[in-house]
Amino acid sequence: MRRQAAGATLVQRCATDSTSEAIMSLLFFGKDPNTNGDDCPTVWVDDKNADLLFQGWKADEETEAECLTVGHIPDSEAVIRIPARMVPLIRKACDAAEERSALR
Repeated sequence: MRRQAAGATLVQRCATDSTSEAIMSLLFFGKDPNTNGDDCPTVWVDDKNADLLFQGWKADEETEAECLTVGHIPDSEAVIRIPARMVPLIRKACDAAEERSALR
C-alpha cells in the first residue's frame, strides 16, 4: 500500500507477525538523485516510532578505522556513507520524524 504523506510516500509492508498485524510502515523520502534508482542510498522514516532509516554505501576500511577512534562499532551497527547531495531529502525526513515524535 502506498500513499503520499508530507513530501514522502508511505510504504505499508506486507510482512506480518503471528497476530497478522503489519510489522512496519515506512515513509519513503527518496533515493540519491544522481543514481539510476537501483542499489543506491535511500532515506525513510518509520511511521510508527519516527526513527530514521538509511541505506548507504558501506564505509571503506580507512573511514571505519577513523570512526573507531571515537568508540566501538557493535556488530549490530554499521558505518555508512550518504552523499551530501541527499541533505535536502534527509532534512525532509528529519522534519517528518520530529513531527511524528515528542521532540517538539
